[in-house]
Amino acid sequence: MQYIVTFIWSFLLVSMLNYVVSSVLGVPFNFQTGAIVSVVFSILIFIIGAIIPNDPTPEAADHH
Repeated sequence: MQYIVTFIWSFLLVSMLNYVVSSVLGVPFNFQTGAIVSVVFSILIFIIGAIIPNDPTPEAADHH
């Protein structure tokens, strides 16, 4: 479920960014480019989430 929600949010945010930037630059909006970039962005988010450890550091455990 987290993968689906991550993809939906990345799709919405990247499509919005694509629309705004293309509007500011005065170029035509290309939906396909936003969809491809959102898939790449989702994959990068999944990779970063897999690399970052979930274990607390020893310093954080001492400050309770």
